[in-house]
Parts: sequence; structure tokens; C-alpha cells
Amino acid sequence: MDHGSALPFEIIIFLAAAVVAPPLFNRLGLGAIVGYLVAGIFIGPSGLAIFKDAEGTLRIAELGVVLLLFLIGLELELSRLLDMRRDIVGLGVAQLLVTTGGLSLAAYLTGFSPGAALAVGFALSLSSTAVATRILDERGHLTRAYGQRTFSVLLAQDLAIVPAFALIPALATGENFADPSSIIIKVAAALFMLSAIVVAGRFLIDPILRFIARNGGHEVMIAAALLLVFGAAIGSEAVGLSMALGAFLAGLLLAESSYRHELEINVAPFRSLLLALFFMGVGMSLNIHVVAGAWPYLGISLVVLIAIKMAVAGAVVRMAGSSNPDALRVASLLAPASEFAFVLIPLVVATRLIHSDVGQLVVALGVLSMIVGPPLIAGVERLARSLPRPDQHAGIDHATDLDGTGRTALVIGFGRFGQMAAQFLLTEGIETTLIDRDSDGIRTAARFGFKVYYGDGTRVDVLRAAGAAEARVILVCIENPNLSLKVVDLVKQHFPLAKVLVRSFDRAHSLALMEKNIEFEIRETFESSMKFGHATLRALGFPEDRVAAVEIDVRRRDIARLELQRAQGVDAGADLLHQTELQSEPLLEAEHEAIALNSEAAQAIEELAKKAG
Repeated sequence: MDHGSALPFEIIIFLAAAVVAPPLFNRLGLGAIVGYLVAGIFIGPSGLAIFKDAEGTLRIAELGVVLLLFLIGLELELSRLLDMRRDIVGLGVAQLLVTTGGLSLAAYLTGFSPGAALAVGFALSLSSTAVATRILDERGHLTRAYGQRTFSVLLAQDLAIVPAFALIPALATGENFADPSSIIIKVAAALFMLSAIVVAGRFLIDPILRFIARNGGHEVMIAAALLLVFGAAIGSEAVGLSMALGAFLAGLLLAESSYRHELEINVAPFRSLLLALFFMGVGMSLNIHVVAGAWPYLGISLVVLIAIKMAVAGAVVRMAGSSNPDALRVASLLAPASEFAFVLIPLVVATRLIHSDVGQLVVALGVLSMIVGPPLIAGVERLARSLPRPDQHAGIDHATDLDGTGRTALVIGFGRFGQMAAQFLLTEGIETTLIDRDSDGIRTAARFGFKVYYGDGTRVDVLRAAGAAEARVILVCIENPNLSLKVVDLVKQHFPLAKVLVRSFDRAHSLALMEKNIEFEIRETFESSMKFGHATLRALGFPEDRVAAVEIDVRRRDIARLELQRAQGVDAGADLLHQTELQSEPLLEAEHEAIALNSEAAQAIEELAKKAG
């Protein structure tokens, strides 16, 4: 590398690989993750050796997994996590114990010592959070029943890593047995850190973000989001927890925050780049020479590994009530080895339970399972779709949306107008997301029971994070006409399936909106003016039918003027602005001469005849 260069050569190579590999492997039907893994092999020590420190690269790239878990936490809510506790404790523990037992037995039969077999079996029984959640996120199935069960198992595995770091040394011989008191201290430290994250998330973070939103800028919010995530992650790691678990908990606690969507869009770009680096780092860690020298052993081991993990996961989930297609989906998602295996296996080697060369083979096995995982998952998904759908009346709902939101409406701008418009949606129980960028207004709305999220509706990433892609209707209630038109353009371009209803500021704004093919627009003062004029004439003693006729005429002339202005410009239709007297016209021409039924009628007919003559 040329140290005099302002931009390191490795960064250029990484970005080039991140751009070329995903679309190429997506085109081949293998998926972007396999593309990143193969790109890592190509530019890593076993390939062109542009990146020589695979371990250091992985260490940095783990931050991508951290950000991924934080965003998943933001998508959940604490109440929903409590609803998942049975799956976490039941499915997660059962899958982990049975899979560890099966893999440990297989390792023991191939010549591993009992302690080494148990350690290696546990490390390989863990599943890749990065692969599974990335694929679920791309499918949009994180909130489906099988997606939630997959995530429950992954969360249970993350929790199991804490005692694993303490107990693996106890499997070694001699002086490496763990001191029970040290285990108690580590557990106590972990509980303390989790409590600190909970307290900070509940009582400190929201006021701090409110202060930043009011006094800082967009750049400060980005820095605050990253500081929040990495602070929770590093704090968790310091007490023996995984960084991903700390970040997930932080996201979970902020899932109900008004700043949830703002945090999500600020973190997402960094997550994508760091996840790309993570998968490349996994590819870099694969030693091609080791694989080439032991490919028959690794090939058989890979088949055994995936078969045991899929059989156990599928059976456990099926026994819990999932349908056959969903059991297959969960089994395939849990097949690839976990990123934490690359941390646990070096620990097993360090305790001398296995030789370093054997450790290289186990790491290679884990990497290979990650490489074959995405194509396997895609194939199983096609198979699952071809199977008969479960009977909904049998209590098995394979596509239930457990998100709890089912977002069907999005209201942008929650001032006085937006508040009143949203009342109709909320009264009918329609799931509605409300966003505004006034932090003080959001706080005020919370006092009246409204859940309003902080976000700038003129940014497409904010709209997407707020659920615009799933919304059936989008209400644009922004006061500023220019910003309103910008939002409408973004919505029509990126979310064309949503029906758009817009609050108009004045006639010029209405005319501009009429050109954008929206479903509905209304000037904010028009209807109130109509009601006000109606009440004024009634107060002057005019009968109701006469006042109603006047209102109909005013509305008709207003619509006619708008059409003229739309065709000829804003100055057109001035003659329609007012009229001295409403001229009533019959709907049909009279077919016979009028016949007077009394003297007053006769006098009226005579006067009409004089006017006509």
C-alpha cells in the first residue's frame, strides 16, 4: 500500500468488490451474501492477498452485525418480546441442547475427546444471526410466524454465549478449570450491564434525543445514533456479553420512542457497508489450502452438519405447532454456522482442547456452511411454496403478521389539521403511523395519548422507515406548500400503490396538486368558510333551502373557476368570484302555460309576462 496516498488502496478494492459481487451473484441466483463471501476469499490471504489480516477485518466488521441487531430491536417492542418468551425458552433451549448433543456425538465418533467434542459441537450448533436475519429482512418476513420463531431461537443462542465463554475452559484439563466464583462475578456483571442499558433506554435516551433534535442538526442525530448503538455494544462486551445482544436490547428499548424511525434511517447505511465487510471478512478467514488438503473430510462433515441442524430445528419447530412449510423454512435458516463460532473455536484452541490445525478445519467448515447456506435457503423456500398450504382453521397461520402494526395509513404532519384528520382513522381502529419533525409538538401530542414519531417527511428514507411502502393511504398534512409538493412527488415516485390525500394551503397549491394525479386535495380553510357563510345567512333570517341553494352555487362557481385557472392560469375566472343575486333556473322548460289558482298567482304571472315581453 502506498502510505503517501490520501485514500488507502484497500478501501478502493473493498468498495469495488462490494459493488461487483452482489449483483453478479444475485444474477446467478446465489444471493448477495454468497457474493460477499466469495469476494472475501478472492481478495483475502488465500486469494490476491490484498487483505492479509482476516481476523482484524472481522473484528471491525462485527459492527455490521451489531447494527443489524439494533435495527431488529427497533422493529420489535418489549411487549412482543414477552409474547415470544415461550419460543425463546422452549424452542431455543430445546434446539440448542439437542443440536449440541447430536453434533458432539458426531465429533466424538470421529476421534475428538469428550471435552473437545462438546465444545466444538456447541460452537457449530449456533446459527448465523447475520445470514438468517438478513434473508428474513430482504423477504420482509421477520414479522411472520416462522420468522419470529427463527429469531427466537437465534436470541436464545446469543444468550447462551455468556455461559459458554465461562464454561469452555472448564472442559479443558489441568489448571484450566474455571473458578465457580469467577462465573458468579461474570453473571453479576452481565446482569448489572443489562440493567444499566434498560434504565438508560427507559429514562435517559429519549430526553437526550429530544434535546438534540431541537438544538442540533441531522449530522448530530447520526452521531448520536452511532454513539448509542456502539456504547451499548461495547458495554455489553466488557462484561462478557455479545456486542450484538447489547445493541439488540438498546434497539428494543427504543422501539416505542418517538425517534425510532430517525434512528433507523441514520444507522441503516452504516449497517449495509459493515455487513458487507463482515461477510467478506468471513470469506477472508477461509484457508483455501486447508480446504484443498482435506476436501473429502470437509465435504462429508458439511453434509452431516447441515443434516443434523436442519433435522433437529425442523423437528422441534414442527412439534411446537408450525406447519411443514414453515418447519422447513426455519430449519434451512438455522443451518449455517454462527459468526460467533469464529470467536469460540479460537478459544477452544487456546484451551488446548483441539490442535490449531484441527481448529482451522472447524473454522473452514463453518465458513463453508455460510457459503452453501443462502442457496440452500432459497431452494428450501421454493420447495416450501410448492407444498400444500396449512389449514387456517387448524390453528396454523403460516403468514400471520405479528408486527402488531399492520400499517395501513401514514399521516405526515401532525399539526392541528393532521390531528383532526387522524381522528377518523384512530376512531375506526385503523393502524396509523404519525410522523412530524417538530419535537415540541411530538411531546405535546404524547400528553394526549398520540404516538407520533420524529421524522422529516421530505426524505424518502424516512417515509420508507415509517411504513409508506405498506400504507394503503398517505395523508400529507404539511402546512408549507413547497414541502407538501415535495412529499407528494416522493410518494408518487417511490410508493405508487398508496392513495394520496393532501391538505392544500391555498388556490395556487390546489392547482399544483391537481396536476399530480392525487386522489384528494382540499384547501384547509374552504370547508370552514362554507360552513361559516352558511351560518351567517341563517343568522340574517334566510330560510334553509335558500341558504343551501346559495352554498351549492358558490361551490359550483369555485369548481368552475378552478378548472378555468387550471387551463388558462391563475388570473382566469375572475367573473365567477361573486354574483349580486342567485338566478334560479328551472331544470326543464315548461310544456304548458301557467294557470293561476288565485289572485296573487295571477298577478305574479302577469308581472313575469311583462318582463318577458
